[in-house]
Amino acid sequence: MSLPVAAWTSPVVRRKPADVAEFLQIIAEPKPLRRMPRAPRIPLAPAQERMWHAAAAGYSADWNVARAFRIRGQAVNIGALIAAIDDVMRRHAPLRTCYPATAHGPIQVVMDADVARIEVSVVDSFAGELTERLAEFSGDAFDLATEVPIRARVYRLGARDVVLALVVHHISLDGASIGPLLRDLVTAYGARTARQAPAWPPLPVDYIDYTLWKHEYLGAYEDPCSRASTQLRYWANNLVGRPMPLELPYDRTCPVHREATGDLVQVQFDADVHRDLLCRARRVGSSVFMMLQTAFAVSVAAFAKSSDVTVATAVSGRDDPLLADIVGNLADDVLMRIRLDRAADMTELLEQVRRVALAAFANPDTSNPRLLRCLPQDPSHPLFQATLILQRAEADPPGAVTGRGLTVTEVPTGVVRAKHDLEFGLTEHYDHTGAPTGINGPFLYPTALFDRDTAERFVEKFHATVRLIATGYDGPLSPLLDSAPRRRSRRAGRPRPASC
Repeated sequence: MSLPVAAWTSPVVRRKPADVAEFLQIIAEPKPLRRMPRAPRIPLAPAQERMWHAAAAGYSADWNVARAFRIRGQAVNIGALIAAIDDVMRRHAPLRTCYPATAHGPIQVVMDADVARIEVSVVDSFAGELTERLAEFSGDAFDLATEVPIRARVYRLGARDVVLALVVHHISLDGASIGPLLRDLVTAYGARTARQAPAWPPLPVDYIDYTLWKHEYLGAYEDPCSRASTQLRYWANNLVGRPMPLELPYDRTCPVHREATGDLVQVQFDADVHRDLLCRARRVGSSVFMMLQTAFAVSVAAFAKSSDVTVATAVSGRDDPLLADIVGNLADDVLMRIRLDRAADMTELLEQVRRVALAAFANPDTSNPRLLRCLPQDPSHPLFQATLILQRAEADPPGAVTGRGLTVTEVPTGVVRAKHDLEFGLTEHYDHTGAPTGINGPFLYPTALFDRDTAERFVEKFHATVRLIATGYDGPLSPLLDSAPRRRSRRAGRPRPASC
């Protein structure tokens, strides 16, 4: 149930508690995450709502998460591999959960493990056609109401060389789930080759426990003193009056139902830039993420010719250690409205971004669909068009030797989906001593809207702004906003530096 727009766009209304008991309940510390008694209906977790509504609107395939793992070494036991997939589905309930609509809204229905088994086909293939086959396999949409949100296929390149392709809908899996998923799959495969069931320790909580606890923590939207209502009020008050949509320099008109087919431009900052960003962040009580987010806001503002921009990032949702090993979607977007017209220089803008980011991270649980219903804007416009996500590289990324003569490495699927107009997915790297060694990752853009030359110009602008911040620039913002990034020279082998 959503309240009228005015309730969320007016100043915060403080209701006096009816009695001392109610006041104590309001200020009480939330109960810790734990095993929860099952309710008759399991609602969606807040992080799932955006994906469910996107699928209901016909965009289900845009949210497919496709990963492929090459398994090489000794002869691969395909029967054990298929049994291991079944074991992982039994262990992690989101991989066998359907999401039907009901009169009370969408719910989670966990299928019995003996019923929710999937057919894993084995296909003979060769390396030259693998990327095309993986892309084709990854493109089919899930019917979330009736299908379990996982598909798998084995491409046999040889007796000692196979590729396992997994496609999981984002409603049931986030980026932080890949590590636990792969670890459990390797453990289960090892057990099944020895004709045993995997003997992994039980999970302390599962995704349904997390969902029910999250709703308990947030409370009801009908209660104006609940955390859910307080966060929704924050976002509605913070976002009202912003320009939407941003007028980006599109090369083509946006169709009503835009395809998410995209392309990418690789971004790389060396260890020196990374170190300089880290040093400046430490001096001002900030972070590398906030330095990059400032450069991103400046670049978007220059590209859109707007001094008021709203960008997004992602939060992992895994603050509690009990959630470290579960597979499920806990990550969600938070918005950052940056007012460049309220900052006299770069120093003030860095401070503004720091404050805006901390406030956003303190209010991470309002789903995009609910917020859209509560803002006085055309609901066909997205809440944001540009996003930057920064993660830290794992110490031991997928690709380790299993210890049984096998190696497992991730291979690209050839699928690029750009659900937003401008999207950075960056990773920062550190060596074993904790020293910064660089930042890299892709910039994704939808080919339905932008030519590659336009995308490269935006990357150049971002790259130049990051370098300015890293070298200590604290001057006015107007030169950064007035000067457009210079076009890449067609004759030069390397991009020319952007004009700032």
